[in-house]
Amino acid sequence: MQIQLRKIFMTSSLHRLYSFRRCPYAMRARLGILFAELQVELREIILKNKPPQMLAISPKGTVPVLQLIDGEVIEESREIMIWALKQNDPQGLLDAEVIHQANALIDENDNEFKHWLDRYKYADRHPEMTQEAYRQRGEAFLQVLEKQLAKNHYLMGESISIADIGIMPFVRQFAHVDREVFYSLPYPNLQRWLQHWLVHPVFTQAMTKYQPWQEGDDVVVFP
Repeated sequence: MQIQLRKIFMTSSLHRLYSFRRCPYAMRARLGILFAELQVELREIILKNKPPQMLAISPKGTVPVLQLIDGEVIEESREIMIWALKQNDPQGLLDAEVIHQANALIDENDNEFKHWLDRYKYADRHPEMTQEAYRQRGEAFLQVLEKQLAKNHYLMGESISIADIGIMPFVRQFAHVDREVFYSLPYPNLQRWLQHWLVHPVFTQAMTKYQPWQEGDDVVVFP
């Protein structure tokens, strides 16, 4: 994947990340930064009141947005993960032996699964089908993950890969629509994997709460 960059003038000693704690895209960007053992300036935002400083560098107005020290802007969460891990990847999340398969799985997550996840979560906005029907469509991807996890502790093997951190926040969101239903589904390996991640110290660190950023605030260093 070729990372798309734009350059906006910036003066700072840290790369700057605009983020929203509960957004799964922002979660995986923060996870990538944490596994890369990098530090950034964090600006937590409120989606209903996006700061003009963020909109000036990324007019599309979605999080996460990473502004590098040299002014380059990375606007996609997946590209932020890749950028961070290319700086430093001590645990080998970009392992060349599995990266193509990992990318294919993330593609399926970001396209097909996310489509059904949104409709399952907000079924009242999509009355064309029932919430149960949307859930069942989303389960097609869960079945793929279950099959992978029946063989391995993580999605690509016995070690964490970019597929795990790139997909887990979306499975978490799917599960949280109705936890009782999710944990009644016949996916024991997926449920085990999700539970492992929910208490993982890196994910716990990624979910630290920060006050929304306002101009004039002290710099918040993450992590």
